[in-house]
Parts: sequence; C-alpha cells; structure tokens
Amino acid sequence: MTTVLVTGTGAIIGYGILKSLKALPGVTLVAADIFAHAVGQYFADRFVQAPLTSCPQYGDWLASVVRDHGVDLVIPGIEQDAVWLGRAVKAGTAPRCAIALNNPDLIALAGDKVAFDHFLKQSGDPARIPSAITGDFATLATDLGTPFLLKPRHGYAGKGILRVGSEEEFAPHSGRLGDVYLAQRLIGTDDAEYTVSAFCSAGEVMAVIALQRHLSPEGATVRARTTEAAPFLPVISRLARSLKAEGPTNFQFRMAEGQPWLLEINPRISSATSLRAAFGYNEAQMCLDHYLYRRPITQPALRSGHAIRYIEDLIHHDDRADR
Repeated sequence: MTTVLVTGTGAIIGYGILKSLKALPGVTLVAADIFAHAVGQYFADRFVQAPLTSCPQYGDWLASVVRDHGVDLVIPGIEQDAVWLGRAVKAGTAPRCAIALNNPDLIALAGDKVAFDHFLKQSGDPARIPSAITGDFATLATDLGTPFLLKPRHGYAGKGILRVGSEEEFAPHSGRLGDVYLAQRLIGTDDAEYTVSAFCSAGEVMAVIALQRHLSPEGATVRARTTEAAPFLPVISRLARSLKAEGPTNFQFRMAEGQPWLLEINPRISSATSLRAAFGYNEAQMCLDHYLYRRPITQPALRSGHAIRYIEDLIHHDDRADR
C-alpha cells in the first residue's frame, strides 16, 4: 500500500489531484488543508487540518503528518506549498519521503516575474513578450502599445493584473514599477490562450498535452478543448532543457502573429489537472511513477474533446453510518 499526502485540497488543484488518484489501486490518500471544511476530504481516505504554510510550525507539522500516516509521497496542491518545499529541499529540511517537486531553482525563478523576464531577455528567447520595469506612461505606451498590462511581480493565477490605457490609470502605480509590477504588452485575445503541460525528466520533455482554454475570474480554466501540442514543443523543449525542469511543468501561452508567446511557467501541477486526466494525461499518476516508483514516463495516448466546468453540490448527511 502506498500513501500519498496532497496539500491544499480545498482548492481546485488539490482536489483535482485527489480525484485523479482516487481510482488507482493500492493507494491511500491523505488530504490536507487549512480549512476543516475543505472539500478534498471527501475524495480522500484521511484528512488532516494544516497550519498556514507561512507559520513557523509548518515544517514540524508536515514532518509529523509524514511520520504518523506513513506518507510515501507528498504532492503540493498550491503554489505556496511548492515554494516552501523548494526552499526546504535546498536547505535540507524537507520531510524524509519522496516529494513531487520541480527544480527548486526553477520554482524560485518562475515565482518572480521580473527575474523570469530578465532570464528570457538575456537568453534572447523569441517567445518572450515585450516587457519593462522602468519608464513613464508615454515611453511604455510607445514600447508596449496601449492598453498594456501591469502584472504583480509575485502574483499567480492571473490575480491582480491591471490593464492600463491612459496616464490617469498608470499614475497611481507608476512608483511601484519594477518592485511590485512588471509592465507587459497585451498579446493576442482571450480566445487564443493555451495551457500546455509537460512532464519532464532532467530537463527533457517526456509527455505533453495542450488545451485551448478560457479562464474564470479566479484564474482557473473554466472551459477547454484539446489541441495539438506541436506548435508549442520547440519553446517547451528549449526552456525545459535550459531551466532543468523536473516533473509536472505547466506553460501558458497566447498565439498571435503566427507564433506562441509565453505568458508564464508554473513549475508544478496546475488547475486543469483533472481535465487533463479525463483526456488521458494523468500527471498525478505520473508523479507516483517518477518520484516514488522510478518508472520511466512516456507519452500517453490522449483522447480529444472539450470540457466545461460548472458548480456542483457535495452533500454530507450527519446521519451517514459510514462516517
């Protein structure tokens, strides 16, 4: 019997991972979340309430859960946990079990949009979207066009992005350019956005799936259709190799002017994971094979189609005999 701990299971990534693993034989699932009402507990065999990742006690709590539940593999379900585990691995303080974690240096780089843009600019990557960390409105409007975007330097899931089309809109944020925001050209349209996930081993792409997607206001994929990964493979392959990507690595693009433009890299499992599993790309299972069983990852046979997410009810009756 293999025991897997999934964190952040009140959020769409965490419970998506659990749902992707639920049908696997011989796997016990332990769900963790900061909220006692997290829905992920209903897709797992056990549930533990977690402290905030930022709490000083988090490391001791995680070590105790790994020990007490006999955890073989930890899969982080939210970005904060992946960042914490990346730092712990580098410091030698991570739990004594397998961890489904990307290259800690890539996790740190991708979490800083200014640093990541600098890397892309220095490497001359053609998929880089023109961006800036200095300049007044007139300069930015000339270099980036209008409207342009202000992206939080340490943001994720599309949260906090501002669309700026005038001096008046830019003025309240001008003093925070570079420290808080990255200015970036607005590329393409919402209908030409893609989420492409690759599973990597020592920087080499072993498996890949591409979805054309639409985002919800919360930043998660709400509608998606399978599409060919071929247009994105040159970008993914060279970046995975240069950044030494390891495990699940999510690349987000927009297509414009006949080429893919890289929005960002999420060096972890991302919010469309349950959709990808439904089309034959079960990256949670790949994590078991790669990090724990040390089995080679190969390209799975994929099904084509489209997916729509909708609000669903999960009802728990207090008089149920099995709980």
